[in-house]
Amino acid sequence: MAIKHASPVTISLHDLQSNNIPFATLLAAFGSDSLGILVVKDLPPTFTPLRSKVLSNSSRLAALPSTTLSQLTKPAAKYLVGWSHGVETLRPGVIDTAKGSYYINCAFYQDPKLNGADATRFPGFEEYTAPNVWPEDNDVPDFKSDAETLISLIIDTAVLVARACDRFAEHGIPGYKDGYLERVVKKSTTTKARLLHYFPIAPQGQSAQSNGSAETQEEEEVDDSWCTTHLDHGCLTGLTSAMFIDEASEDTELPASPDPNAGLYILSRSGQIHKVSIPGDCLAFQTGEALELITQGKFKAVPHFVKGVDPSNCKPSSKIARNTLAVFTQPNLDELVDAETDLTFGEFARGVVKKNTAG
Repeated sequence: MAIKHASPVTISLHDLQSNNIPFATLLAAFGSDSLGILVVKDLPPTFTPLRSKVLSNSSRLAALPSTTLSQLTKPAAKYLVGWSHGVETLRPGVIDTAKGSYYINCAFYQDPKLNGADATRFPGFEEYTAPNVWPEDNDVPDFKSDAETLISLIIDTAVLVARACDRFAEHGIPGYKDGYLERVVKKSTTTKARLLHYFPIAPQGQSAQSNGSAETQEEEEVDDSWCTTHLDHGCLTGLTSAMFIDEASEDTELPASPDPNAGLYILSRSGQIHKVSIPGDCLAFQTGEALELITQGKFKAVPHFVKGVDPSNCKPSSKIARNTLAVFTQPNLDELVDAETDLTFGEFARGVVKKNTAG
């Protein structure tokens, strides 16, 4: 497959803060011919060191003893709080072991005393109501404080992106509720963060789990060996750039992936596959399934996948891992996402979780 590299629309945080984003820029980012992704630069100076610490911690978490990780794994929360590995099925019948995840409920953004959504109001939604779990400081120092600070910075930025998206939607979507997405991002207690660790691919070219190939409208075969093609099911996803680490040598970030074709790919609105790179000092934002439902398809969810590092492009002894953080801003559980069927976000998300969880 010929690799097509794409440069997402990039805007300054300062312009977001002053509501100074031209409509043409929003159209280029989210319109019918767009990539469906927006990159924000000029972030606060605290962002870069926080990103480095939190993403490095993803490798530290994955390297903890299995007995420690089992204590951080919460089956009662449907494996969507704390450590999760080997329980997700993004492709029917195939369990994903290529990556591990650490899930964090982000209700603390509303109130530091909150551990999740209200369990008394939403029984049966333990994935959103269960309290967070955290590794001990002697295992991963300052993990909780660093993660919460970085997540809060990402949500703060997402609020501004949402405000810009609202301007775009209010202009082109009949009946769109003024300020809808900004309210969702700012007020939700069900926002979920996912710290991801993509395990090194074995020298034979096969990871612990082979995701197989994905098909586009043109039936092109693509390598989605680290994460198969999927959609996020929230409204707006905030995403850091990926950190590549050679875990065989030292726990520091590589300046770039040793395999230039490894990384994030998206399927554009026009059906073309593009490799997308996010600068290390920036954040990217893309739209998910809930927002597509709410806007009756005007905002399309962004299909994306992750291609693993080809060991033949690396030193024989290297073990290249990839770490990143995604923050899924989502409606509250009782918020309608489809007025015609009275479908709430909670019921919609329940279906996604059931489909994607092994067993």
